Amino acid sequence: MEYRKDGPEAVVMSGFGSNADWLRNIEATPGPEVVIGSQRFIASHRFLSEDEAVRVLRSYERRNRFMAPIIRWVLSRLLGWRYHGTETDHWRLVTQLPLIAFRPRS
Repeated sequence: MEYRKDGPEAVVMSGFGSNADWLRNIEATPGPEVVIGSQRFIASHRFLSEDEAVRVLRSYERRNRFMAPIIRWVLSRLLGWRYHGTETDHWRLVTQLPLIAFRPRS
């Protein structure tokens, strides 16, 4: 959803929620290998706070406004309720689908 050169740090969304297998795997065995383009590194991860997650979501939707109808349809399917992209929807979404940041382990 967002790549931050500072760090560097990549933010992703767990589209299947907190119980997604990949998310449970990295919690059980920290230090996954992450590949972003030509970069390959052992990562540490953190869960974004709800405030930070909403900011990332807003930014993602602004950058991808032409894809908004498709994004909203997909998110509605994942969430199980109609996602319209409103401020209320943003807050509701981040409580269901966590955002996780990965960065090279120091």
